[in-house]
Amino acid sequence: MTKWSHHFVIFLAALPVAAQETGLRVVSDFPGGSAKVESIDAATRTIRVLPATHPDRGWVCWWSFKVEGLAPGEAVTLDVGGGVWATPDRAAVSFDGKTWKQTGAGTREKARIRYRVEAPGKEAWFAWGPPFVLKDAREAVERAARACPRAKPFELCTSRDGHSVPAVRFAPPAGEAKLGLWVQARQHAWESGGSWVGRGFLDWLASDDPRAAALRARAEVVVVLVMDSDNVERGAGGKEQKPQDHNRDWSERPHWPEVRAAQEGIRKMAEAGRFHVFVDLHNPGAGSKEPYFYVAPKELLSERGRRNLDAFLTAAKAEIVGPLRFTGKTEESGAGYDKNWERISKNWVSRAAPDAVAVTLETAWNTPHSTAEGYARVGRELGLAIERYLRESNY
Repeated sequence: MTKWSHHFVIFLAALPVAAQETGLRVVSDFPGGSAKVESIDAATRTIRVLPATHPDRGWVCWWSFKVEGLAPGEAVTLDVGGGVWATPDRAAVSFDGKTWKQTGAGTREKARIRYRVEAPGKEAWFAWGPPFVLKDAREAVERAARACPRAKPFELCTSRDGHSVPAVRFAPPAGEAKLGLWVQARQHAWESGGSWVGRGFLDWLASDDPRAAALRARAEVVVVLVMDSDNVERGAGGKEQKPQDHNRDWSERPHWPEVRAAQEGIRKMAEAGRFHVFVDLHNPGAGSKEPYFYVAPKELLSERGRRNLDAFLTAAKAEIVGPLRFTGKTEESGAGYDKNWERISKNWVSRAAPDAVAVTLETAWNTPHSTAEGYARVGRELGLAIERYLRESNY
């Protein structure tokens, strides 16, 4: 045996059994998958990744992938780069591809963060946040329809890439709808928490909660859990994509089919004189630790619209109680906020229906409570806030 061969045998013997017998493999070729693998160290069980780049498809911050080749019970380290938007304090992890939890807090080093996770099986799924793709939206819509006879699934539109965009409408018997509501999520594809908040709202609305039943009896409610369907499926960020992202596309000639279809649905209710609440579900910056609302510039609202907004925010403060708690914070998105402020969805809605409440709910994503369960609670509490507002306003 040569000296070199002798050293190589010693090196192999020093490796964990899993490193000798198996190699780690990163898989991201599935809906919502995104990963650029920089390196895999089989000896230290360390995987270095970046979010995949999709030119002209928005921010490079979303990552989601599956790791194969693990030894049950071993620890693996994810070393993720990409800067503040791509490196949450805690990542999402699943050991069955369905149920998502948070990792422990990661260890930061400049623009990177490391998460160490012990895997109970041979594979594990990791993501920036709990993923939510079109399949999840379809399942949520179908579950609502099974739970509530008033829930009717429908196709909002076909996306530019040919995806069928699922939606659901709750409608009282013909002619009995007095109120109109539109709740949507994911105009920015990377903000997966918005879809989970929307699912929480949808599950509550379809439930046997007496307050949900009271709202259903009076209102037509449309829920869309994924608006930027193409980028959600390809695993791109979406925000500031070309020619503009969905939340800067609310003009008289929108580029995106989802926006055009939403406008048509909202305009129809508004022209019938029964449009009252619009909520667009998003996630904010990494430093935001509590939910808050973006509101339209006051000049877009009627006097009644301003009173309605104040009443809604009061109801939201009473009902969205946490642990992801709304404490009353709002920000106005007018001319000083964005050069395309007039094409932001809630601002378009405020022009179309100046008496209505039109808001963007930003639910914090970088906290220990920013989980599928935590988001769903915010969605349920949002439903209670809407019901309280409409009831106490004598609509």
